[in-house]
Amino acid sequence: MTLRLLATAGTLALVAGAAQADFDLTVLHTNDFHARFEPISAFDSTCPAEDNEAGECFGGTARLVTAIADARERHENSILVDGGDQFQGSLFYTYYKGEMAAEFMNQLGYDAMTVGNHEFDDGPEVLRGFMDAVDFPVLMSNADVSGEELLADVLEKSTTIEVGGETIGLIGLTPQDTDELASPGPNITFSDPSEAVQGEVDKLTAEGVNKIIVLSHSGYGVDQMVAENTTGVDVIVGGHTNTLLGDMEGAEGAYPTMVGDTAIVSAYAYGKFLGELNVTFDDEGTVISASGAPIIMDAAVVEDQAALDRIAELAVPLDEIRNEVVAEASGLIEGDRTVCRAMECSMGNLVADAMLDRVADQGIQIAIANSGGLRASIDEGEVTMGEVLTVLPFQNTLSTFQVSGQTMIEALENGVSQIEEEAGRFPQVAGMSFTVDPSAEVGSRISDVMVAGEAIDPEAMYGVVSNNYVRNGGDGYAMFVDAENAYDYGPDLADVTAEYLADNTPYEPYTDGRITMMGSE
Repeated sequence: MTLRLLATAGTLALVAGAAQADFDLTVLHTNDFHARFEPISAFDSTCPAEDNEAGECFGGTARLVTAIADARERHENSILVDGGDQFQGSLFYTYYKGEMAAEFMNQLGYDAMTVGNHEFDDGPEVLRGFMDAVDFPVLMSNADVSGEELLADVLEKSTTIEVGGETIGLIGLTPQDTDELASPGPNITFSDPSEAVQGEVDKLTAEGVNKIIVLSHSGYGVDQMVAENTTGVDVIVGGHTNTLLGDMEGAEGAYPTMVGDTAIVSAYAYGKFLGELNVTFDDEGTVISASGAPIIMDAAVVEDQAALDRIAELAVPLDEIRNEVVAEASGLIEGDRTVCRAMECSMGNLVADAMLDRVADQGIQIAIANSGGLRASIDEGEVTMGEVLTVLPFQNTLSTFQVSGQTMIEALENGVSQIEEEAGRFPQVAGMSFTVDPSAEVGSRISDVMVAGEAIDPEAMYGVVSNNYVRNGGDGYAMFVDAENAYDYGPDLADVTAEYLADNTPYEPYTDGRITMMGSE
């Protein structure tokens, strides 16, 4: 070991003595793709073919094929990486699971990706199948998978790749609360992101690697915290919070966001942008410049015909399902995450109303839905089953149960505990109303809880409907795990919503003040 270290040190000394030139690297990146192989509308939902032909759509794998090839031609040294959540979000995932993502990521030539929480939606089995199918490493540093035999020998914390004669270290990061957000199973434990990243940085540094990139599916806030709390990280490619960085409308920060010497980037979601970060390293591996921008995948990016043909081929089994018109909407049904994760929204009301309507004859009084389960808006006009499935892609089932009024208040407090982070636990409800004070301490933000026009009784028992994910503790709703008379095997939430829309067509989207936000206009 000593001789090898001495040899390595000697080699590095010789290299340094050669006065190498600065090294330029372009980091091409995506995140939160969510199986959006076809173009999306301005509302992040399915885009009709005629709108795409009219130049009104964005994204889609066929545009990424073109854009990535163009970027590689423009830059001598480049890598392509992903910030997680390739899985879940359209019928393509429902039907093909990870197979389609693996096929196209291999075709696009990804160098690595990190595990997003949605990569665990169908347990370790589907993630392992995806990993067996891809030609690149899938990484996750802040978890112990040694007890999960399906992943123990294949899921690495970090890796290295060679680009232009230089070694680049890559580290994966996933949400610390993935056990609440998805279904990783009982054999995986998640840990602090900063500590995990620093451990891998130290390991890579000891091996002589001085250019290190973290692929982080942990959110913009956590990425900044990791940058502050670690040393040796040059770039963080983000995901999870669907954050757009840049100087365009809707951006949440600069591209890159610099925290010390660390450049943080993120490219929104759904393939609407391709991130392009140009980094220059000096001889010591220090970032001396970092610039770039997310490139919007609009109609100016020509779709690759071979990719279009393949996607059309793979869509054939899905078309009959998703093209069925189930209702009409008289206006936009607002499902945007920035709205639904912060306040009452019309999509939340639709889904909660649909759940309560289905089971009201069972003595159920309250419906509660997690906003993280609402994945898109539906625009005015015909509503297809495909659109409903894009909004509600998780194949969640209705769950009915009984809890005390006090437990319901605790559930609402959990739901509003992370408003600042746009967390998916924000509650959309039916059969009840409440007031939120976002400026109050976590745990004391809820007041004026009413059920059927009466003040909630903390001692009384109430019948509740939600989805099986929330009932089993997802998004922090652990207080529902031990609920009485729980039944988790009701109909699919998307089917329930589609049938409710059909029964109420033309559906008129609305909000009615069931959630009052203090301090808002």
